[in-house]
Amino acid sequence: MTRNPGAATPHAAEELRGVGLRVTAARLAIIETVRTGDHLGVEAIAAGVRDRVGHVSTQAVYEALRALSAAGLLQRIEPAGSPARYEGRVGDNHHHLVCRRCGKITDVDCAVGQAPCLEPVSNAGYQVDQADVTYWGICPDCQGTTRGSAPSGEAARTELPSAPPER
Repeated sequence: MTRNPGAATPHAAEELRGVGLRVTAARLAIIETVRTGDHLGVEAIAAGVRDRVGHVSTQAVYEALRALSAAGLLQRIEPAGSPARYEGRVGDNHHHLVCRRCGKITDVDCAVGQAPCLEPVSNAGYQVDQADVTYWGICPDCQGTTRGSAPSGEAARTELPSAPPER
């Protein structure tokens, strides 16, 4: 089942119960924050949760994110050189575009057809059920700036020096 990453579901409590997790205000706020955000890091998620329910420790957010990801309600992604990010788009085999300059992450659907991205040249005996492809490049916002200057806004917060080199 693919969930819309831009919309918080009014049925989050039922989703939590459905995967055997206890319903808490913090978990509901985490789900809503991630699903309405854009590939958020833990600090941004924790801030969003605090805006919704008041004080919640960062450790509690980490633990809840781990449980929600393991249950398949959220997806954790970790591009090279970037801290873990979380998204609400789960249940499909999509990939990501990552900007080398600002770190912005954008979803991109898998290649068209019968999930050709799931068929490696050799599967070495594995039963493949998911592919994790990361495309690296320069986002449209950063294409309009010079190498020494970053675009304004939240996406400008991080240079990714350990990302794969530009070609």
